[in-house]
Amino acid sequence: MKRYGLIGHPLKHSQSRFYFNEKFEYEGLDCLYQHFDLKTLDELHEVMAKYPDLCGFNVTIPYKESIIALLDDIDPTAKEVEAVNVVKVADGKLKGYNTDIDGFALLLERAVNGKTVDRALVLGTGGASKAVQYVLRQKGIAYSLVSRDAAKGDYTYDTLTDDILRQHHLIINATPVGMSPYVNDFPDIHYQGLSNKHILIDLVYNPKETAFMELGKTWGAKVYNGVQMFEEQAKRTWEIFNHG
Repeated sequence: MKRYGLIGHPLKHSQSRFYFNEKFEYEGLDCLYQHFDLKTLDELHEVMAKYPDLCGFNVTIPYKESIIALLDDIDPTAKEVEAVNVVKVADGKLKGYNTDIDGFALLLERAVNGKTVDRALVLGTGGASKAVQYVLRQKGIAYSLVSRDAAKGDYTYDTLTDDILRQHHLIINATPVGMSPYVNDFPDIHYQGLSNKHILIDLVYNPKETAFMELGKTWGAKVYNGVQMFEEQAKRTWEIFNHG
């Protein structure tokens, strides 16, 4: 049997285990996918020792950046992004990849749908945000970062004004705010500054309609969730596990 998994903390929101195990059952594959809720990344050593049949794993919050220090090799794109969400295990060696890029590129294409986007606001500066920033650069879309920490972003949430929102017609939530089970939470932006010219993308896929999306719709924005991104990155993950 081949074993795969997901590391992160917490993992209650994740659908990865259900997605992959359903795939394995449907395709008759002798594989198992499980969640490893690690309170610290140091616990990964215990997982590797306990499960020598572990062939690969996904990485989620909060370890997409810190996992890099434990890798033996890293895909050039993931190295450029400085974030990893897939690790292939071969002969005891760990190689990191980033499939969030593939997933977000597809989601962005669907959301923009051929329209010209002037500027984007990216909420959050963590591992998922880095993949978003990479894709925006590749597409030639200028962006500004919003962070709770003034040293990490161009704006903090309390410095965002209606005028700033009107200048950025694409807004991407790359934070876990609003993710299950905290479904009533939402990024603290001035939603009244939105209009039908805005596109809101939430990388969160559980729930399928977040409070961020609901508030955006209230003010006329078009909204998109992270389901398609999740499915695309999972598809690419399986390709990496099998072929690299």
